[in-house]
Amino acid sequence: MKFSSSAVLAAVLFAPGAAAFTTSLPSVGPSTVRPTQQSGALFSTTEETEVTEEQERRRTKKDERLRMMKSDQFYRKGFKEVREDVESVMEQQFQSEVVDELKGNNYVIEREGVKVHLAKDFGFCWGVERSIALAYEAVKHFPDKTVHITNELIHNPEVNDNLHEMNVQFIEKDAADPTKKDFSTVSDGDVVILPAFGASYEEMDLFDQKNVDVVDTTCPWVSKVWNSVDKHQKAGSTSIIHGKYAHEETIATLSFCEDYIVVKDMEEAQMVADYITQGGDKEAFLERFQNAISDGFDPDTMLNKIGLANQTTMYKKETRAVGQLLQKAVMERFGPQEVNDHYMEFDTICDATQERQDAVHDLVENAADLGLDFILVVGGWDSSNTAHLLEIPQHAGVRSFHIDRAECIGADNTITHRTMAGETVTEPFLENLGKDVVMGVTSGASTPDASVQDSLSQIFLLKKVNDGANA
Repeated sequence: MKFSSSAVLAAVLFAPGAAAFTTSLPSVGPSTVRPTQQSGALFSTTEETEVTEEQERRRTKKDERLRMMKSDQFYRKGFKEVREDVESVMEQQFQSEVVDELKGNNYVIEREGVKVHLAKDFGFCWGVERSIALAYEAVKHFPDKTVHITNELIHNPEVNDNLHEMNVQFIEKDAADPTKKDFSTVSDGDVVILPAFGASYEEMDLFDQKNVDVVDTTCPWVSKVWNSVDKHQKAGSTSIIHGKYAHEETIATLSFCEDYIVVKDMEEAQMVADYITQGGDKEAFLERFQNAISDGFDPDTMLNKIGLANQTTMYKKETRAVGQLLQKAVMERFGPQEVNDHYMEFDTICDATQERQDAVHDLVENAADLGLDFILVVGGWDSSNTAHLLEIPQHAGVRSFHIDRAECIGADNTITHRTMAGETVTEPFLENLGKDVVMGVTSGASTPDASVQDSLSQIFLLKKVNDGANA
């Protein structure tokens, strides 16, 4: 596996500090966008003044974000002078001989009485690899500066542990209000890394007022979602986000919206669709979505014109189903001739997310023919894209487990795993240690190949020890 870093654009982060605690959740409204300075003119007409004021009024948070990115203290392309060293470190930490052997042998190997079928698409996506490379390069490029990160870089425990060992300071959330973070530790001249999920507009605005260097590792697919909600805003539409309202990526996306509502599944999407077509109990509706709507949200008026976007790691088939449901509701309410005036949709599901889901579908569809005893899903327990990989075999009735690291597989033949309900449970693992095992394995887009190898090695060892004891 060859690792490589990605790209840096400039932007500006001067001005003195701000409040110690700042919210990560969006405070909506045009007032959150600071006007840029306009160069004066010796003579100006009233008409020119009105045009200038109108241009300022129509500036969106996207426009402000682009302005910030033009600073020479804003980095998005990495640091070439340390790139070779970083590539070497990433190869040592993340590559896997076992995974390379699987890929070179039609994704199948047999070892210690265990036959392994690897999903055709799995593991690190280029956006995650890029984010890690940018963060590692930042630490090496600024050796004498304090480096902070606004959240976990990605949802993978080993990668975040590596950053802790590199002395990267993780900005803490306010214990009294987890929607706020303590930025008081960020001092003049420090470095701040923005994670792969992105950072909220409010956070970016705060750093824009500080004299700090910002290294932006935001996945381009996340930026694509932000561009979509900007189009909603300019069209006067309410953004409906298919995602989890407390997820870091969705929090960042909402901060670039004006009017919004978040639906996590088809059940909540159906509630929104029913309100569009039939109206309903406004108070009950607002109570149900109280944590997932913009300030002052009014379903009686704000669902008349809507646009759909999504958290990039959601289950693509469900996002499509949500879109079809909402489009049908709009068509029923306003008629087929008016649907384009009241509904807009952009495909913002990450390609890597979809490819990994399709590959697990292939494993599940062939589970009986392959004789799979179970499917192992490796990735962070708080990783949304990994959790959705587990849903596929679970819904198909195929025995499956989601673990976040190799240590979840115990020497006593138990496995500690995360269920679809989000519970962490420990139960017996291999049902018959005396027989050969046939398994499928995949990993989330934020999971290194080395994590897969370590997990498989635990299973190989478990079988080897048992077979040796019974020889």
